[in-house]
Amino acid sequence: MPAESAEPADGALETRGLEPVPDSERGGRVRELIPTWVAANISVLLLTMGAGLVIFNGLNIWQVLVVAIASPVVSYGLVGLISIAGKRGGAPGMALSRAVFGQRGNLFPGALIWVARWGWETINAVSGAFAVLTVLDLLFGVKKNTLLVVVTLLLFVGCTFLVSGLGIGALRVCSTWSTYLFGAFSVLVLGYLVVESDWSAVFAKPAGSTAMMVAGIGTIAAGGISWVPSGPDFTRYLPRTASSRGMVGATIGGAAVVVIPMVLMGAVMAVGTPDLASAQDPVSFIGNLLPVWIAVPYLLIALVGMLLINSMSMYSAGFTAQTLGIRVPRAWAVSVNAVISLVFGFLLMVVATSFFGSFISFLTLLAVAFSAWIGVFGVDMLRRTRYDAAALLDTTPSSAYWYRGGFAWQAMTAWGLALVVGLLFTEVDWFGGPLAGTWVGRNGLGWAAGILTAGLLYAVLPRTESAAPAAGAGEREPEPEPEPAGSLSN
Repeated sequence: MPAESAEPADGALETRGLEPVPDSERGGRVRELIPTWVAANISVLLLTMGAGLVIFNGLNIWQVLVVAIASPVVSYGLVGLISIAGKRGGAPGMALSRAVFGQRGNLFPGALIWVARWGWETINAVSGAFAVLTVLDLLFGVKKNTLLVVVTLLLFVGCTFLVSGLGIGALRVCSTWSTYLFGAFSVLVLGYLVVESDWSAVFAKPAGSTAMMVAGIGTIAAGGISWVPSGPDFTRYLPRTASSRGMVGATIGGAAVVVIPMVLMGAVMAVGTPDLASAQDPVSFIGNLLPVWIAVPYLLIALVGMLLINSMSMYSAGFTAQTLGIRVPRAWAVSVNAVISLVFGFLLMVVATSFFGSFISFLTLLAVAFSAWIGVFGVDMLRRTRYDAAALLDTTPSSAYWYRGGFAWQAMTAWGLALVVGLLFTEVDWFGGPLAGTWVGRNGLGWAAGILTAGLLYAVLPRTESAAPAAGAGEREPEPEPEPAGSLSN
């Protein structure tokens, strides 16, 4: 018998856990993915990262534009491709990963991805808390202190826990409204910058090196790459007839509509504020650059966006925790990540001396940690058209995805070696791989080396054969033909 089950998702609170969504409960349209991925990028950290491209990478505005366009295409292109597995199997990404790595083998990449999410959620919790502190300072002159840091973190993480615990329905509603509000105020901020910026200084900045451009693409793309294993979590309720091309296009489009203008605005701000990217507080500069009547509502809407980012991350983290054997409902599994983000968030706000340095180091390692899984899972998805629903939930030796002792050795080998290769080419503030000085390392492509190594190794190794499913085990039928290219309507 399957070791895990849950009741279907009904009402406002999503009660469905890892079990695949039956066809009778699937619906929606591909274009509904657009606000999901808009919301996943509503963060003032993109302004800080855009500033870093100018200050640390030495790029001019045209090079920043290239980076801003290429980054979401690369990273969210991967998110969109992997999310196709969600409509095929109807289960979360890390549950589908059991079919690739084996029931026991999946614990290893699952644990690494779960731990990596702690850092991502901590960064966003800190950014949200800083946004609250900045608004309090602008409106009431209240300055940051340790007690206020604790209170703002508790409020932010508590709201995150509430939204992520409610599930996919609440996330969709919040994402849609935050998209409209943030878009309107971003246009307002952009208009202000157009009028007030010293454009002669912006366009006079000399060009940087091509290597720094490539490294910048990797830095901005790292945030998107961290969403790749979560892609199926947000497409599992789509009908299996949904357009695969449309899913990829909606994912890239939703991200790009936020990433491109935010990164460009950060670059423009950096010309007049060269210490922006090196500040310990990544948010308060907005209060210095914008009038209060723009800064306060913009920060409040961005605060909602950062709350949604963390809610989406914790929503997926709850599924990951369940795949690791934490036998509690998904909503309660989320609480583990909430507590962890509180602890690490406090340390980052009170103890750390350089937010930006810590953030970029984390993003770099995050991309490497996810890259090995992406390469293996992606190649497997190209070969596979169906998932055995019962075998995904059955964690006993009777599962068709038990393989040899619970491990798919081909996937585990490719994943482990690719992880090592990615780290060999990676360098951050406190860690440097022995190959970080090579062309790949200097261009910040350790994550790309990890994906390619994992994919190539897994492709050439003998295929992992699953046991034949028992009668009525729930084997998925082959995927129907996709709609014509460009369709976003199903």
